[in-house]
Amino acid sequence: MSDIKRLYLDIETSPDVVFSWKAGYKLNISHDSIVRERAIICVCYKWEGEDEVHSITWDKWDDKRLLERFSKIMLSADELVGHNIDKFDLKWIAGRNLINGLPPLPQQKTIDTLKIARKHFYLNSNRLDYLGHLLLGEGKRDAPYSLWKRICLHNERSAMDDMVSYCKQDVILLERIYKRLVAYETPKTHAGVLGGLDRWTCPHCASENVNLSKRRVTSKGIIQWQMKCGDCSRYYSVCNKVYRDYCVAKTQLGG
Repeated sequence: MSDIKRLYLDIETSPDVVFSWKAGYKLNISHDSIVRERAIICVCYKWEGEDEVHSITWDKWDDKRLLERFSKIMLSADELVGHNIDKFDLKWIAGRNLINGLPPLPQQKTIDTLKIARKHFYLNSNRLDYLGHLLLGEGKRDAPYSLWKRICLHNERSAMDDMVSYCKQDVILLERIYKRLVAYETPKTHAGVLGGLDRWTCPHCASENVNLSKRRVTSKGIIQWQMKCGDCSRYYSVCNKVYRDYCVAKTQLGG
């Protein structure tokens, strides 16, 4: 059983409110036209292994308290999981921290399901909604543009409840998609070592039920040992020293 504290997250953001002479396509709107700067409306998050999806909302365009609260939560996680989290969610959070005069967060370990999809597969789309329909038979909920208007212009409580519900469903969908994709990705945290076990244990799930799959030699003459986990069925590689430790441990255990 992995001890990794994995946090799934998603944010919803407001548009800029601008002063414009006309509506239409292909317009150039200068930053001088911004009447109200965009902000984070809400953040929803869920810890792996728990059922509840939590939420934090802004206070009538003020997202400083939201950022202060969620920054502490992020810092307590071993890994952050999101769809396009590296280019969108974390940059949004960093930008709003900057504007609100909050300290920068340290670099954190992220797992971006959009990057995993692009890296390993050639699919018709890598969007969360498409992946949900394709892999799970269930996509994102519909959220009409009027929902943002009702929140940003009228501060409607019922609209905020709908927005949070929409965002929470995205987090649930995100976790389910992550669990379908993760078998193809190299782990970013060694679950076994994190739990106090030896390096030869499975880095994915911390299992000690692992066996040799194949011996490999790199172009530089370095020997690597490909292992397979008997519990999660995933593969990983270890160096010569770690493999020797594995052999000693198995001998002592009578394996």
